[in-house]
Amino acid sequence: MEFIVQWVIYVLGKLGYFGIFSLMALESACIPIPSEAILPFGGYLTSQAYTGSRLSLPIVILVGTLGGTFGSVLMYYIGAKGGRPLVEKYAEKLKLSKAHLDMSDKYFIKYGEKIAFFSRLMPIIRTFISLPAGISKMNVKKFTAYTFFGSLIWSIILGYAGYAMGENWTKIRSWLHIADYFVIAAVIVLIIYAVIRKKRKKAKEIQS
Repeated sequence: MEFIVQWVIYVLGKLGYFGIFSLMALESACIPIPSEAILPFGGYLTSQAYTGSRLSLPIVILVGTLGGTFGSVLMYYIGAKGGRPLVEKYAEKLKLSKAHLDMSDKYFIKYGEKIAFFSRLMPIIRTFISLPAGISKMNVKKFTAYTFFGSLIWSIILGYAGYAMGENWTKIRSWLHIADYFVIAAVIVLIIYAVIRKKRKKAKEIQS
């Protein structure tokens, strides 16, 4: 992770806005490049604490948002065009039944807007949510709109935090790393709950 952060610093120092757009696009396209390093450092480059840069905070936020949206939409189309056949092909190995895939489709049809929006504010999940959204064929216009606004809020928070903290911007990553653990724990709890619920349902069917 430290190597990646140093690489992010190097890229942004050399490429400026284009570097922010490119790295945010890659992060949203399932490449594990932490936006928790990209945006805060971009914000720091706009602060008075760093006088060698001509970057503007509003433009950093906008470019970061556009990059995140671009990468997300790209992965959405990859999921929509080729993801479903691939998942169905390996469904048995992945322990996925047709009912699981149908349930995923229903969730994205019913709650797609909320998933697309709030997932952009969650570490880890925000990187990978676009693929299942595409596989489930969520409305692409709604997906793009909610992704944009979710990414905008995320970019504002992290960009401004880097601007406000100046040379201490690196602390933001360590703070958000704690949030990573909460997200992982929540996902594990949900998986355990789903497994227990499925077993209870099967037990009731057998009894009846």
